[in-house]
Amino acid sequence: MPDSMTAAVSAPRGPESGAGGGLRRLARRRSTIAFLMTLPLICVIVGLVAYPAAYAVYLSTLNRRMDGFAGLLQFEILVDNETFWLVVWQSCLFAISAVLAKALIGFWLAHMLHHIPTKGQRKWRGMLLIPWVIPPALSTLGWWWMYDPTYSSLNWILAIFAVPAVPWLGEPWWARISVIMVNVWYGAPFFMIMYLAALKSVPEQLYEAAAIDGATSWQRLRHITLPMMQNIISITVLFSLIVTFANYDIVRVLTNGGPRDLTHVFATYAFQVGILSGNIPRGAAVSLFMLPALAVFAYFILRGVNRRNREMA
Repeated sequence: MPDSMTAAVSAPRGPESGAGGGLRRLARRRSTIAFLMTLPLICVIVGLVAYPAAYAVYLSTLNRRMDGFAGLLQFEILVDNETFWLVVWQSCLFAISAVLAKALIGFWLAHMLHHIPTKGQRKWRGMLLIPWVIPPALSTLGWWWMYDPTYSSLNWILAIFAVPAVPWLGEPWWARISVIMVNVWYGAPFFMIMYLAALKSVPEQLYEAAAIDGATSWQRLRHITLPMMQNIISITVLFSLIVTFANYDIVRVLTNGGPRDLTHVFATYAFQVGILSGNIPRGAAVSLFMLPALAVFAYFILRGVNRRNREMA
């Protein structure tokens, strides 16, 4: 009797066990297929991102002749270098001010486009995206011509209004402003298209309910638009900040770090120290100096995004 009861109880488990095993095998098979399909992309990331980054870390630990281990010597030399701290200050000024300006201009453009009829949006989106799709080095050459001290079209326009000519690239502060202006012109369309996509995803019912309750446009912006766009804003700012800190071509084409090395950013200074001066380990150390700070910033931004996603789920 106990044997028969055991058999009766255990009998239904066979099909369930087989179905569960089949599902597990299917899941394993799908994960294997997914891994194989993403393997080419993984190889590209490892070859073009992970390996160069790891090799740069290795180079920064060598001496100048690259024939011996020097530990953190290159970073210690940089910390004692007054020019390097000027580069740190200029890089932070360049990146933070440019990202803030791009975020504000991009949000304003996205907000304006969002209220244009769909048919007209296509034309405006295409025109406003032109600065972003043109290769940066090519568009920067056009700006270099507009900043030229002799043939500057900007100074020609200022002369019409009896405004004195501006030494765009000849005076340190004007050179910094000129570099930031070009970066904002190039990057603002990226913010615009990201924010426009986020605005399209905000339910119109929320705005209708707020209008019925008597909310003003500022209150709708503060309590509906910005909270609903918070994740997109955070990700876009994070991505742009990392890319702006690594920017090379704009400064290289416009000022080449001048005048008197007062517009250098990390990328151009690393090129000057590592390639032009032949000190590759120190150049690698320059390029890696902001990595810990950016990693910490990215960690907190992504943690906030994940927390908001869990709250909305």
